[in-house]
Amino acid sequence: MPPLEPSQDKKTLRRQLQAERQSLIDRHQRAMHLQEVLRVWLMGRDDKAIGAYWPIKGEFDALPALFRWTEADEERCIGLPVIDKATKQLRFQMWFPGCEMEDDAYGIPKPKDTPVFHPTLLLVPCVGYGPEGVRLGYGGGFYDRTLATLAPRPYTVGLAYSFGFLPWLQAEPHDVPLDAVLTEEGVAWQRPD
Repeated sequence: MPPLEPSQDKKTLRRQLQAERQSLIDRHQRAMHLQEVLRVWLMGRDDKAIGAYWPIKGEFDALPALFRWTEADEERCIGLPVIDKATKQLRFQMWFPGCEMEDDAYGIPKPKDTPVFHPTLLLVPCVGYGPEGVRLGYGGGFYDRTLATLAPRPYTVGLAYSFGFLPWLQAEPHDVPLDAVLTEEGVAWQRPD
């Protein structure tokens, strides 16, 4: 695979990073390490409502770690995004193992007929990431549009594999930076308090 360079457009970068992520020989092992990193990192938080995502295209699956997180406190809950096709924003509905699911407007599974809730912590999938919380997503802008309107804004944590770090990646005017980025190697970046 050719090296990732600043001169590449984001569409090319997304395709290349997704292909690399899906072809990782050790993806299962990396995912297990990231599960551990996430579980340990969550121990320092007092959140009760975490918004996550349904993993697609080789993304890290945070749901097993989050389910274990809910087992420690019955007040804790997990939500998955539901895309509003008209506004292109996300809302979050409660999710639990075994809840009935249906495809959203883009063919991604979402909880069916569960309550809407407002996360205090939001886990965000990253195709790639850069310095100071810059995120490379799929290019739809759903998270940026949603975060620009949520009040209060949840604490945002990008989840990625370490190979996706792009040291030259810079935010565009509409990008909403993440508050932290976790990889299988640990905390890659966290906004100072």
